[in-house]
Amino acid sequence: MKVILTQDVNKVGTKGDLVEVSDGYGRNFLIKKGFALEGTGGRLREWEENQKAMKNRETKMEKAAVDTKKKIGGKRVTVLMNAGEEGRLFGSVTSSQIAEAVKAQLGVEAEKHNIKLEEAVKHVGMYPFKIRLHTGIEAELTLEVKAG
Repeated sequence: MKVILTQDVNKVGTKGDLVEVSDGYGRNFLIKKGFALEGTGGRLREWEENQKAMKNRETKMEKAAVDTKKKIGGKRVTVLMNAGEEGRLFGSVTSSQIAEAVKAQLGVEAEKHNIKLEEAVKHVGMYPFKIRLHTGIEAELTLEVKAG
């Protein structure tokens, strides 16, 4: 029996998957509990259309990420921080601050959890970092921390 999962089911599949299960398991558990819909003709056609739409959307998002990577790759982002003697910062530069600087200086939305720093930024200087734009697509930039 073919069913379309409406929720993630352990050891069966994830939401939106079309899976083949035994008739009893499908009818008596998955469908009865609301974890799946029976894979009838109309639902299968609708599922195929949804899969095509998802692939198109995914392709567009990937293309946009590649374009953004070309636009911002290798650029420098500057953050002003309060610093003491010898360039030691009062605190450290956070991912949120970097995300705000990227948006303000480069015009690109970057979520703080997609920003990867190799080390904690606690001194004035230059630091390489990456922004994850899409699955498998990362832009490499440079963070410049200045005393201000």
